[in-house]
Amino acid sequence: MKKWLIPVAIIAVIAIAIYSWAVGFNNTAVKLKETTTEAWGKVESSYQRRNDLIGNLVKTVQGAADFERGTLTDVIEARAKATSTTIDPANITPEQLQAFNQAQGGLSSALSRLLVTVERYPDLKANQNFLELQSQLEGTENRINVARDRFNEAIRPYNTHIKTFPNSVLAGWFGFDELAYFKAEAGAEKAPDVDFNFD
Repeated sequence: MKKWLIPVAIIAVIAIAIYSWAVGFNNTAVKLKETTTEAWGKVESSYQRRNDLIGNLVKTVQGAADFERGTLTDVIEARAKATSTTIDPANITPEQLQAFNQAQGGLSSALSRLLVTVERYPDLKANQNFLELQSQLEGTENRINVARDRFNEAIRPYNTHIKTFPNSVLAGWFGFDELAYFKAEAGAEKAPDVDFNFD
């Protein structure tokens, strides 16, 4: 056997090993990223359900002729802002998540004010449609929390895969960037102030 064949064979084995590693890394990263994209889709679906319910709630409340229009207008405007804030699921950045979270938080705040204000309107408070929508909204808020938690759970294996060495070397070459976790709004750890003084 010629001596030059041994180095060529070693180089070939190394090249095959590097190729296999790169293909394995890429395919795993693609699968994990698809899982995060699917999880984000479920988050958006939960928020969309809430937005649809709020639309029905607003129509029901509008039927109360003497209901405070300013409170209702705040909900309508916050809903419009929340639905206009979108995220590219293939490239979720902390900045995108923060903007999305702020818009959704504004809607949650406006909706909370609306529900507190309803306490002043016994006819509306007893309206069966309103009670059903209120119950569905509460369930939807729980769905949103579950979807956000599952989204964060889906991100962890992807981020771990692309950030551990030696995969981190390939991640940069193949364009796999770290994805941002969904975080609570600033100040969410504090209990909200609820004022039932209607005078």
